[in-house]
Amino acid sequence: MISASSTPAKTSRIGSILFLKCPGCSRESMFENPKVYTWTNMGQVKDTCSNCGTNLKPEIGFYFGAAYANWAITVALWVSVLIVLKVLNQIQLIEFGFLTHPKTFLLTGIACTIVLFPYLYRVSRSIWAHIHIKRVAK
Repeated sequence: MISASSTPAKTSRIGSILFLKCPGCSRESMFENPKVYTWTNMGQVKDTCSNCGTNLKPEIGFYFGAAYANWAITVALWVSVLIVLKVLNQIQLIEFGFLTHPKTFLLTGIACTIVLFPYLYRVSRSIWAHIHIKRVAK
């Protein structure tokens, strides 16, 4: 029998990072505005988690370090774009060569980066918080 609970179930560490949940309890959103594709309060992290009370802003400038996570994610995105284009070339859906069609690579990479920017921005902050803020033991 499934019980109806007011708080959602606790997720795994990776699930908590990807779904932008609190690093302490993995139940509440880390962000003031939980909608990813919005321009209002896009990167505004809550001061504390409303569920477990975890301090989500341990010090001023804490999330500047998230730029390192964002850089790594962006590099992985561009490598993924290159791999996908090479695979599509191999199965002959498109004609692509890294040196012969650089515009295809650049335009595809830029388009993917722009479309995924709001999520990448938030997930990099989530990664940084999960690395440095300890999980609440219950």
